[in-house]
Amino acid sequence: MANYEPEEQEDEKPLDPAMENVRRKMVKLQLVSGGIMFLMFLAVLAAIVYKVTRSEDPRPQVATQGLAIPSDQPIAAAALLPAGFTVLSVDLSGSQILFYGTTADGTRKALVFDLTVGRIIADVTVTGN
Repeated sequence: MANYEPEEQEDEKPLDPAMENVRRKMVKLQLVSGGIMFLMFLAVLAAIVYKVTRSEDPRPQVATQGLAIPSDQPIAAAALLPAGFTVLSVDLSGSQILFYGTTADGTRKALVFDLTVGRIIADVTVTGN
């Protein structure tokens, strides 16, 4: 390790004005970039805290529309479809069941059965392609 003598440190000459301006600009640039990096660090930290503390249920919520299902027994319901109705597909959304099919005369229909009401709530005739 080199020992510096006090005489060498005191003999430093001041910078000329042009170099002093460059030095000041560099110091300002360092302060500005340091401030921006600090703000970005705070933004990342805030995003991490937000994601960790947010309590979102990953399962999709099924809207039951006020349907209370007892825990010890299933719902017993009967959907009265028209005579001769042939079911081609069935779909469930919340408490509603969609039956898509054809009637005895070949008309395509979509019937919506609601479990909360216990009856067919929509009878849609499908025409076209």
